[in-house]
Amino acid sequence: MSSIGIPELSLVALVGVSGSGKSTFAARHFGRFEVVSSDFCRGLVADDENDQTVSGDAFDVLYYIAGKRLAGGRLTVVDATNVQKDARRKVVDLAKAHDVLPVAIVLDVPESVCVERNRDRPDRDFGPHVVRRQRDQLRRSLRGLAKEGFRQVHVLRSAEEIESVTIVRERLYNDRRDEHGPFDVIGDVHGCRSELESLLGRLGYAVVRDDDGRAVDAVHPEGRRVVFLGDLVDRGPDSPGVLRLAMGMTAAGHALAVPGNHEHKLVRALGGQQVKVGHGLAETLEQLSAEPPSFAAEVRDWCRDLVSHLVLDDGKLVVAHAGLKEAYHGRASGRVRAFALYGDTTGETDEFGLPVRYPWANDYRGRAMVLYGHTPTPEPEWVNNTMCLDTGCVFGGHLTALRYPEREVVQVPAERVWYEPVKPLVPAVAAGEASSRAGDELDLTDVLGKRVVETEHHGRITVRAENAAGALEVMSRYALHPRWLPYLPPTMAPVATSPLPEVLEHPAEAFAAFAADGVDEVVCEEKHMGSRAVLLVCRDQAAATRRFGAPAGETGAVYTRTGRSFFASALTEVLLDGVRVAVTAAGLWDELGTDWVLLDAELLPWSAKAESLLRGQYASVGAAARSALPVAVSALSRAASRGLEVAALLDRTTARAANAADFAAAYRRYVWPVDGLDGVQVAPFQLLATEGATYHDRPHPWHLALADRLVAADPVLFRPTRRLAVSVSSPESTAAGVEWWTSLTDAGGEGMVVKPAANLVRGRRGLVQPGLKVRGREYLRIIYGPDYTLPVNLERLKDRGLGHKRSLALREYALGLEALERLARSEPLWRVHEPVFAVLALESEPVDPRL
Repeated sequence: MSSIGIPELSLVALVGVSGSGKSTFAARHFGRFEVVSSDFCRGLVADDENDQTVSGDAFDVLYYIAGKRLAGGRLTVVDATNVQKDARRKVVDLAKAHDVLPVAIVLDVPESVCVERNRDRPDRDFGPHVVRRQRDQLRRSLRGLAKEGFRQVHVLRSAEEIESVTIVRERLYNDRRDEHGPFDVIGDVHGCRSELESLLGRLGYAVVRDDDGRAVDAVHPEGRRVVFLGDLVDRGPDSPGVLRLAMGMTAAGHALAVPGNHEHKLVRALGGQQVKVGHGLAETLEQLSAEPPSFAAEVRDWCRDLVSHLVLDDGKLVVAHAGLKEAYHGRASGRVRAFALYGDTTGETDEFGLPVRYPWANDYRGRAMVLYGHTPTPEPEWVNNTMCLDTGCVFGGHLTALRYPEREVVQVPAERVWYEPVKPLVPAVAAGEASSRAGDELDLTDVLGKRVVETEHHGRITVRAENAAGALEVMSRYALHPRWLPYLPPTMAPVATSPLPEVLEHPAEAFAAFAADGVDEVVCEEKHMGSRAVLLVCRDQAAATRRFGAPAGETGAVYTRTGRSFFASALTEVLLDGVRVAVTAAGLWDELGTDWVLLDAELLPWSAKAESLLRGQYASVGAAARSALPVAVSALSRAASRGLEVAALLDRTTARAANAADFAAAYRRYVWPVDGLDGVQVAPFQLLATEGATYHDRPHPWHLALADRLVAADPVLFRPTRRLAVSVSSPESTAAGVEWWTSLTDAGGEGMVVKPAANLVRGRRGLVQPGLKVRGREYLRIIYGPDYTLPVNLERLKDRGLGHKRSLALREYALGLEALERLARSEPLWRVHEPVFAVLALESEPVDPRL
């Protein structure tokens, strides 16, 4: 049994005459949706797979479907005869358009076998002459398939060989997603061996030398590996020494490398091709002439075999010499290789005679971090999750590395100017490049229309265009400046409906839900009678300006779930000052190594935000009911005393009057007088982020203990969050949890939130809900109305669907985590704002607001 290896991402053309068994072969070796058949497309167009009169339209459909699959990164098989050169040319062109490899699998079956097979098929009414003509076309094509552009050609020459062959899917050479690092990515070395050795030392590598004292390897004690970004050669004093070290490290598995344009040119020169020996190539060739001829041959082979770019760490990191736009990640074509080696040029030249590079990084929106070199810059800086690490060492600048995933820049200065640059080493914008996008500049196209946001913890999350439009209205008219909105809290899923007769929600369902997800330890947190609030507090004005670009007089924000400030700016700063003093007293600035903190909290009382809602909706309902119903009860009582049959109506009205009184008592608990900030309290329950760090991997007891320290520092401003640890596998423990909830709600409390004690948890079905709210009977009276507890109403309310709300809660949770992680990595504002905006957009999805 033989095997055929094909790239995992490729466009496969089956080539063979009618009756050669292409469809059978395709069904045996490829998935149902991987195969696009010309016969099937004829059926789509004309309801008849054999209607040859619609072949033109059918192939239009076929190429359209194949193109959509390739655009999505999916292997695609074209099941058609493909015996004509023009048909194959369209396949090759389609593969090139999507930067995938075209593969031909030829089924060269004897003519007699094909004729016999067609004779046995009643839907094939053409004669043997058709098969003969197709086979003649095929035979004339066999030798030229590779020249037509097919990167692989596999010819199966008998029915037996076709029957016994197996298909092996091979990863592309650039697919190194299983390589997780950690890495130290090094920019253009250009023959500066001494600086390279110094940089490796700074990074913690031990350089290994041969008997002649030459560096031939470098090993990191913690198993880190180097990634060379190309342009190891030319211009500098010791290109052979740099190559010897890089080749040794890659051979030993201590480094990876991609080629630069200088290696590409060196390969051609060492292969005997005529090339111009400018830009330092002459010096490299002279240096190599002093080495043994075998070394130059090794250099040629090593540089020739380097792959244009590498996709690493599950697709989170892409390295290429000149960078790579997202559409080219993981693709393979001449166009991709050219971009990776040379970048994209405008076609113009600057005043120094050098090509003007198109600033592709300004338009980059990909999830993967892209690290590259090629165009020297004085200092490395992040541009849309990309960084150029060529800082002009050979021109007297620095040799730069980035530690991944730590995102830490490490540099050593050049020992001298080894090569005078044609163009001064100045920032790109000053050198005539297109101006780069400012780090805090937002663009309408970042959020307009249908959006798909990549998240680490929940994959791709789609935001519909109409939801984005609604969010844009809120964000542009009411919300704070995006610099102060690095996070929006997610909606919270309610617990499953309780089967108990007199309640809608009960803790038993929360405990059962987490047990089903494999979570044993949970923490029950008191649900405060306030409003969800996020507090972004900077240590001082300098920190606010440096980190968030804040103008004078702004040192943070206190905002709602929709990004609106709770207070006017003056009151906000007074509140921030109080929080700042408490954080200082608790010693958190130094302990956390930060000069800003982002806190998740409740702000009390509820009336501080929702006074208009309380007055206009709840209080008016309560006042009307308390005015009308006692009068009705009195009248009905008098009628009953006169012997009229009003007993049922009197009982119902009396119950409604009691419900109205309970309704008023319920919402009044959420109101107390405040004067400015007097009476306002903050109940923090989670630390979201600080400089360079997020904390969703810390258990909730850790967060609550930190909140307790703030309460101890200022018990007037801060309110503690009561909690109870519960083991859901223990009946005694869950009974204690139910009893605690009952005591909270009987005393007029809102209820509790049950959370996995470990915080971020993945269960059997993926991401586990971060919390389930279990609200008390009287609080739900505010939500559902005074009479919701009447049996007829409660029974109706129990028939509620929670699937959409739970899905929304998980999506918003994942988006919030994504925003926090981007913020901690100091990514550009538009990158942080993208998932934040998506949370706000999802809030306009049609979900019952009472859930």
